[in-house]
Amino acid sequence: MAFGKFNQASDSAAKTPAAMADINVTPMVDVMLVLLVIFIITAPLMTQAIKLELPTAKSNTAPQLPNNITISFDSQGVLYWDKQVITFTDLNVKLAKAAQKLPQPELQLRADKATRYEIIAQVMAAAQEQGLGKIGFVTEQPGQPLDQK
Repeated sequence: MAFGKFNQASDSAAKTPAAMADINVTPMVDVMLVLLVIFIITAPLMTQAIKLELPTAKSNTAPQLPNNITISFDSQGVLYWDKQVITFTDLNVKLAKAAQKLPQPELQLRADKATRYEIIAQVMAAAQEQGLGKIGFVTEQPGQPLDQK
């Protein structure tokens, strides 16, 4: 809406009002503030996961005792009992036998980075139900793969 001056000239000839040359920036500022609020609210919702690179740890190598039990998990979730494929039902039977030994063996879990945590949690729960209390996680040292140990 343009506002012009009243014609104070004595002649009554109708003149068209001149176009307004100023830009009204208030609507643009309002839109920018709304967009800013939307981005401030939605930006924290976009970061849902924490990226982790596991397992790698710099520590001393634990001694391999003859009564240690090694359970390995590959990325597809297949279980290995000392390098032999095993099912979850057979695992419970072997864990029960191992829990009755004196001294009780240590359960060492070797998991691939891509293994689902759910499978590892199920094995840990089964070991706890059978009475095994010593559980350790095997990691690789930087620059040395697990298979060469």
